[in-house]
Amino acid sequence: MNFKFELKKTDTKSKARLGKIYTAHGEIETPVFMPVGTKATVKTMTVDELYDMDTQIILGNTYHLYLRPGQDIIRKAGGLHKFMNWNRPILTDSGGFQVFSLSDNRHITEEGVEFRSHIDGAKHFISPEKSMEIQNDLGSDIIMAFDECVPYPADYEYTENSLHRTIRWLKRCKDYHKKENQALFGIVQGGMYKDLRKLSAELTTDIDLPGYAIGGLSVGEPKDLMIEILEYTTDFLPTDKPRYLMGVGSPDYLFEAVEHGIDMADCVLPTRIARNGTALTYNGRKVIRNAKYAEDFRPIDENCNCYACRNHTRAYIRHLINVNEILASRLLTIHNLYFLSDLMKNIRIAIKEDRFLEYKEEFYNKYGYND
Repeated sequence: MNFKFELKKTDTKSKARLGKIYTAHGEIETPVFMPVGTKATVKTMTVDELYDMDTQIILGNTYHLYLRPGQDIIRKAGGLHKFMNWNRPILTDSGGFQVFSLSDNRHITEEGVEFRSHIDGAKHFISPEKSMEIQNDLGSDIIMAFDECVPYPADYEYTENSLHRTIRWLKRCKDYHKKENQALFGIVQGGMYKDLRKLSAELTTDIDLPGYAIGGLSVGEPKDLMIEILEYTTDFLPTDKPRYLMGVGSPDYLFEAVEHGIDMADCVLPTRIARNGTALTYNGRKVIRNAKYAEDFRPIDENCNCYACRNHTRAYIRHLINVNEILASRLLTIHNLYFLSDLMKNIRIAIKEDRFLEYKEEFYNKYGYND
């Protein structure tokens, strides 16, 4: 297999880890934030812009790519890397989260999930085997097992039954998946119940896989509960495999994830809030669409070296927002993704220098989390 994880260092005052992932399409320094390229593109971004900000890995979405353009077209193109002209690592999710989020338009059985497309209402069926088949055709470096993401809140009995079905589906995924150049990750579920999280982690890691993810967090539960469950769960994951927390991307959640031993995280947040006129900076969020920036001729963040901050002002970007120019979304997306890439670099440096908790406190004070 072309996949390997090397744990380089663990922080002496927390569970924060410094590592490196090796894939067929390059190396990934961890901890890492992974921008989401749902439909074979990170919204508004070119691949060269992603390279320029040192994006190490991006995500593709199995559900959306299965519906459009379809796995056959991507397979004929030579896989997702060639289709989108991206030559660094790609992780694809299983499609499970999107399917289960359809709620009234899907039906779960032991075999898999029947659902209606959000595009045209057509019926489709994804099983663990089908998810593996699609991801094999996509050719991503890391593929995710098909699982059920339990909603919040969910009762104990439902969560327990779902957990065991997810384990059975994981075994089916592993049995079907045979491509050695793709690393299959299992996903720990269990909702907000500690005993079920422990059980899920133990059953999942009993199946030898290249890496493991934690799913079903940041799905609407209070932040304190998310941190409590995360801190508890990571203790049951092996130290010699990468750990991926699915669906988190705000600076505070990234710090909490790293502090509790997470190596990889992803979220649509930086691109989504960019399209809504909001920028992430080391001094907190700035809603650039607000009137107070109409005559503010400073860059978004005076300490940022991204393309947007080197070339344009808050006043100009606010103007673009007000006249509905797509360049506003592009500039804010460039900035937000650069910011998170830079933040994760600083976090890696802090872990290397054994001052992660000090850096977290420094960042929180400046960002406004400790106000």
